[in-house]
Amino acid sequence: MAARAKQTGRDATEASDDARAAPKRRWTGALALGALIALSIPIGLYAFGFQLAGFGDPEFHVRFSATPLMAAFHVLGGGSALLLGGLQFSARLRTRAPQLHRWSGRVYLVLVLLGGLGGAALALHAAGGLSARFGFMLLAILWLTSGALAYRAIRGGDVAEHRRWMTRNFAMTFGAVTLRLELPILIGGCGFSFDAAYPVVAWLAWVPNLVFAEWVLLRRRALAA
Repeated sequence: MAARAKQTGRDATEASDDARAAPKRRWTGALALGALIALSIPIGLYAFGFQLAGFGDPEFHVRFSATPLMAAFHVLGGGSALLLGGLQFSARLRTRAPQLHRWSGRVYLVLVLLGGLGGAALALHAAGGLSARFGFMLLAILWLTSGALAYRAIRGGDVAEHRRWMTRNFAMTFGAVTLRLELPILIGGCGFSFDAAYPVVAWLAWVPNLVFAEWVLLRRRALAA
């Protein structure tokens, strides 16, 4: 009886601690999501400027002109997915406007399909040599695959699995942001030439994002256990 009472007391204490920690986790999650969305907006808008107004490096415009349709799919599809994707993780949106969440999710996955197909085509001729081409091609394949698995999960009614795949997918979508943060650091801060830096960011832009996403998912499972 004494052992059972002690265990009950520990369980009550742990439950109380979890209840106190829950609001902090919610605020932390909201701030993190806000930061992701805030960083995504300028890069998403830049994609439209690149495609429609000729912003950016002329060398990339020349390279992309070899496959103009696939380039437009990648730039506009990826940029639009970046603008829309962060909103899909808003619990408020899911709760208050579930139909909007569902339809915007469908649109997001179509944009990922276009962006991924375009990205795979562009990866064949990417700057930075074989290493960069392989890195960007693998990114395109995993981006498309995770989107397909997210769609399959929600069609099968497995919401938890759908959210896990969407987390992984947006981690790769967000690679457009991390690439543009890392490239100037490697060139301006670390003294890399562009030719040396670009093969590095072809991997560095998305692999750490995916590792971090897996850590977040494992932590959520641990907290839910």
